[in-house]
Amino acid sequence: MTNLVPLLRSSVQTWECDDMGHMNVQFYVAKANEGLSVLSHHLGHGPTVARQTSRVLLPREHHIRFHREQRPGAGLTLEGGITGRDGDTLKVYEELTNSASGVVSATINADVILVDAQTREPQPLPASMDAAIKAHTVDLPTHGQPRGLDMGPPVDAPTLAQADDMGMVYTWQGTVKPNQCNPHGYMNQQHFMGLVSDSIANLLSQTRGDDRSNDPNIGGAALEYRFVYRSWPKEGDILTLRSGLKHVGPKTYTWAHWMFDMETGKAVATAEAVAVTLDLVARKAIGIPDAMRAHLESQLVEGIGA
Repeated sequence: MTNLVPLLRSSVQTWECDDMGHMNVQFYVAKANEGLSVLSHHLGHGPTVARQTSRVLLPREHHIRFHREQRPGAGLTLEGGITGRDGDTLKVYEELTNSASGVVSATINADVILVDAQTREPQPLPASMDAAIKAHTVDLPTHGQPRGLDMGPPVDAPTLAQADDMGMVYTWQGTVKPNQCNPHGYMNQQHFMGLVSDSIANLLSQTRGDDRSNDPNIGGAALEYRFVYRSWPKEGDILTLRSGLKHVGPKTYTWAHWMFDMETGKAVATAEAVAVTLDLVARKAIGIPDAMRAHLESQLVEGIGA
């Protein structure tokens, strides 16, 4: 897509990679949000205006497809544009490619709103952005569209009590740390994804009996994620995560992850992910053995999603 605007050029650092040997999912979110700041500049709402008005563009929902894993040392290029507008919500598309090969690594779609940087209250898009929004409008390519996830209306905001009553698995819990927050004290969005990523070892140990630290040849990879952000945790807040299995296929399985403020029991975010088991030697997805599939199907939870 030649009409996408350049947003970011960087590379994969070793410290951005996980035990699977590839760039961790949270850093795709981090790079997408960094790119959004550059796109905001192209829309006439650059850093100076953002500081003067205390207004910033913020995703309230992400859809990410991971097309090709990226290993340490790979060069990355991010480009983007706007695929639509619904009132004060912009539909933003970003495409991450390997700089050397030009092959698409990931595609990111986001519903983006303008918010007060200090309160996170939604604000109307200024009329001064209208012309720039039109100038940077692009068509959504086929490879950037959802593939394995339903992008219908999000589930009603659940509560922690509801998740526990449904039998969802307790997979992560902890506090929001200062280094996870922006200057206004809000947790950066990459850490929503990061906390889910940190939970997977606990999820697999409880649902499949797996300890991935004992098998260096078998791992897993996310193919697609939908994240719906429902509130904005701040430094010191206690978060807790519940996860459940939504669907099992021949090679893929779909998990739902619900994140809550432990103090209030209210939803912070809901997410859904399509994942595969990965042969770390051949670097390819492998099928789910029949016995494992039967076990997983016995743990399906109805009524969960993003």
